[in-house]
Amino acid sequence: MLNWIIRSSLNNRVLVLIAALLVSVYGMYVTLRTPTDVLPDLNRPVVTIMTEAAGLAPEEVEAQVTYNIETAVNGSPGVERVRSVSSLGLSIVFVEFQWGTDLKYNRQVVTERMGTITEKLPPGIVPVMTPATSIMGEIALISVSSKTLTPMDVRTVAEFTLRPAILSIPGIAQVTAMGGDLKQFRVQVDPDKLRLFDLTIEDVEKALAAANQNTGGGFVVSGSQELVVRNIGRVQTADDIALSLVATKPGDHVSPPRAVLVRDVATVIEAGPTIKRGDGSDNGTPAVIMAIQKQPGADTITLTQALDQTLEQIRPTLPKGIEINADVFRQEHFIKSSIGNVFEALRDGAILVVIVLILFLMNVRTTIVTLTALPLSIITTFLVFHWLDLSVNTMTLGGLAVAIGELVDDAVVDVENVYRRLGENRRSAAPRPIAQVVFEASSEIRNPIILGTVIVNLVFLPTFFLPGIEGRLFAPLATAYIVSIFASLLVALTVTPVLAYYLLPGIKRMEHGKDGALLRACKWLALKSYSISMPRPVAVLGTLGALVAVALFVVTRLGSEFLPPFNEGTAVVSFFGQPGVSLDESNKLGTKAEEMILSIPQVKSTARRTGRAEQDEHALGVNASEIEVDFWTREEAKDPDKHTTPAGRKPPPVEDILPRERVFSMIEEKLEAFPGVATGIGQPISHRIEHLLSGVRAQVAIKIFGDDLGTLRTLAEQTKAAMDGIPGVADLQVEQQVLIPQLHISVNREAAARVGFTPATLTDAMETATKGKVVGQVLDGLKVFDITLTLDDHHRTDPTALGLVRLVSPTGAIVLVQDVAEIVEKLGPNEVQRESLRRRIVVSANVRGRDLGSTVEEIKKSVAMDVQLPQGYTIQYGGLYEAQQESTRLLLALGAGSLIAIFVILFTHYRSGMVAIQIMLNVPFAFLGSVAALAITGEPFSVASLVGFISLTGIATRNGVLMVSHYIHLMTEERRPWSKELIIQGSQERVAPVLMTAVTAGLGLIPLVLSKGEPGKEILYPVAVVILGGLITSTLLDFFVTPAVFYRFGKAAAERLAREHAAKHGQSPPSQPVPTTTESHSTPTVATPAGASDRGNASASASFEPGRSAASDQGAQA
Repeated sequence: MLNWIIRSSLNNRVLVLIAALLVSVYGMYVTLRTPTDVLPDLNRPVVTIMTEAAGLAPEEVEAQVTYNIETAVNGSPGVERVRSVSSLGLSIVFVEFQWGTDLKYNRQVVTERMGTITEKLPPGIVPVMTPATSIMGEIALISVSSKTLTPMDVRTVAEFTLRPAILSIPGIAQVTAMGGDLKQFRVQVDPDKLRLFDLTIEDVEKALAAANQNTGGGFVVSGSQELVVRNIGRVQTADDIALSLVATKPGDHVSPPRAVLVRDVATVIEAGPTIKRGDGSDNGTPAVIMAIQKQPGADTITLTQALDQTLEQIRPTLPKGIEINADVFRQEHFIKSSIGNVFEALRDGAILVVIVLILFLMNVRTTIVTLTALPLSIITTFLVFHWLDLSVNTMTLGGLAVAIGELVDDAVVDVENVYRRLGENRRSAAPRPIAQVVFEASSEIRNPIILGTVIVNLVFLPTFFLPGIEGRLFAPLATAYIVSIFASLLVALTVTPVLAYYLLPGIKRMEHGKDGALLRACKWLALKSYSISMPRPVAVLGTLGALVAVALFVVTRLGSEFLPPFNEGTAVVSFFGQPGVSLDESNKLGTKAEEMILSIPQVKSTARRTGRAEQDEHALGVNASEIEVDFWTREEAKDPDKHTTPAGRKPPPVEDILPRERVFSMIEEKLEAFPGVATGIGQPISHRIEHLLSGVRAQVAIKIFGDDLGTLRTLAEQTKAAMDGIPGVADLQVEQQVLIPQLHISVNREAAARVGFTPATLTDAMETATKGKVVGQVLDGLKVFDITLTLDDHHRTDPTALGLVRLVSPTGAIVLVQDVAEIVEKLGPNEVQRESLRRRIVVSANVRGRDLGSTVEEIKKSVAMDVQLPQGYTIQYGGLYEAQQESTRLLLALGAGSLIAIFVILFTHYRSGMVAIQIMLNVPFAFLGSVAALAITGEPFSVASLVGFISLTGIATRNGVLMVSHYIHLMTEERRPWSKELIIQGSQERVAPVLMTAVTAGLGLIPLVLSKGEPGKEILYPVAVVILGGLITSTLLDFFVTPAVFYRFGKAAAERLAREHAAKHGQSPPSQPVPTTTESHSTPTVATPAGASDRGNASASASFEPGRSAASDQGAQA
């Protein structure tokens, strides 16, 4: 099959070149239109169910809403975990499904389960599923503010002008607005005035409903026209509401009947909501913060461009004084920075590969033939991305960056062998046709190349079996690597022989058979290594074993982590005040925190979101704030005037741009000035990954499960105390499930029954009085504003005044609240968190200045000593640590499976266990360098470095295949008898291909190794460090160890293979050693018996049709 491909390519040379050109052009077209993102699709199928249960306390929400939803969806097909949060008036349930399941099907399953619990929920409460979004979906934050307009006007513009316009962009899933005042027409009833007119709040409610209605009147015919009749009764303004009739009081002999209007018993105002749960600011100034989320699979760059176009189109239509800051946060910046950095690594790696090839080959033509594999392989890979619907991201580009040096490996080996065989042919007394020589030379090394390619790609297969987020990260990297390597093989089978046919025969230096100066020096060094190692193979193996033992010991001291931290260029500061604090107080604290953060010169801007937006699925209390912090970059600092922000901030001098960790520490120091406030610092994408893994935005999540909230809080505080002071632990905090003051209005059932009140009717009346009730809407064009009925602020917030509010019972009796209910202040939980149908509380922390693995191990020991769990309570270590442990165990098992598979393949090919083991000796060679590289760079052992280890096993084995297979080739195909000279000749003839493939692969990784911590290269850096370190040692030790070990232990297997080959082809086995020339200045050559070289390829070339005569081929050399 392979020989047929090579032969067909040589027979159709022009067609092959035209096809390569067409693929290149089409590939470039497709590449420019491939979607771009920072990371692969990390979306775990999650269905979020949000239920507004206005007015219910967290415990009621948990018992009446959350528990019913949890029990309904738990056990559904594909469900892995159910998490929930029950807070004031809100239930949020997260239903997590298995990776790879269809989200649409999952949503259908949840919808069906929700239909079974409708009757179990309180009246009027309807669970809804939030729109399907991506974990990386928050593509931008924009702020809307004004120095002249009111917060209500700003929010109205954001809610009714900007939000619909942005939602109309294809690919946008959700837009949530936080901040300003969402306009309402608030009717604030004065109980004293109600008492004056002998009315109740229920009377006002009925009046408002009756005063706000339009009806249709059909049409009337007036002459020759039909007139549509509209009966207009809806209110339009606050004055319309105030003039609405509540009741008519009969007159007497002194005064006429009196119409009691709404304005007589209440104040009607245009204001924000009665219970406001969130606010926002931009650089410390009040603003509306709009969070924009994309749909799964949408292209972030394209959406951001569409967003900019929409905002530009809408700006001229906005009220004067509205300011839009579209650059509060943009994922686009991180994407472009990351992709640009990885593209630079690809470019620089390719340049280094070119330089190496020129230095080794010292010839323009051989370099051109070899380098052709590079662009063709990359373009072919992008075509496959397009067909597989993969995006261009840091991991797919990372796979290419890791493979960049290996993409020319097949071509290097091919060109080197063709070049050598053409030189031998030219010096021969009876030269053969060039096409036949090219074909035979390409066929000669095809088996070891195919074998090496299969092995290299085989070891990447374990990444496809990684679960969860790590599998989603590394599978695209493996796909890019495997596709590009196979693409380079295809190029080596088709394009390389054709170009070799056209370009190589005309090289004049070929007549002399001389190598370049660099290659001669390498061969001389290699020859010296043989003389040292070949006489003492046992000592060499013993030394190798001792070094491997040392490396294993070093691995246990490296430390461990899940994945390297990202460098996103922005930070998220979580700021938690004491639960129970008001929104106004929380706003003051948040503004102060922003001012302190902005005092740091390296900070470019801040944007704060406090509490929760109306449509948001994040159940944060008003005591919680998230501050998005953007930092100046070195590029911006180089031109401060050009990068001045709208707020007038300029970047500091370039020398003042500090590392990310230092700036984080400065922020922590500033926020220490707030007593009793818990803070945490992370990054947007990192936060989302952590939340996806454990439901907690922290690297370490210690979950304590149990039934009693008080006991859980006690255990959590004990756990926190046990962790406090452990080196590396940062941002230590207990999940804020605490007791906060609550006003309990408890029904006196006996007193209520005497006047005809049931608990339900009484609590409904009190809900209207305290929380407020939407009794209608005002339409202003397409804008819709609620009419909310509530008590005035004095009676609503004063327990004593609240007790004097009059109520009308179903029997018509008028009573005071204090007569049928007890109003007392008590403590109750601010929220209840649940997971897997059990209550739980989390102690969370981040790790700084130390590796994750050793830190968590010390935490586990400390907690086990200091915390005694009561019966029925359990503890679980989650977060990144849990993911790291699972991934490491699985990768080690899969890696061992890959090694076994490699051995089986080698054994099947060579039919010798001894040969297979000797080839795989390169794996411990590579292990030594990898461990040394990690130790030198201070990089901990992570999932990324483990992926590098596994990948390296295939690359290292490939070098062994090239060496050992050539020894066997000399005995089987060229019929050399076993001797020390044969080993030396075989090794020398493989110096060029082995060194060139290893050096090109290694130098291609240099740009990644030299860019630790740069955006986009964070995960690729440990992979590159491991592979580069392993390549160095495996390549150097390959020449030192392989010849000695094979000479000592490989004779029996090699001679058996030679006898079997000779018997198969009817030949007698070689018996006489042939002297070998081993001068350092040239490739070793030997006297070849007539036809000996041809016989090995007889079967391959028997049907070859070069299409040209020998004479014409000789003419092609001109």
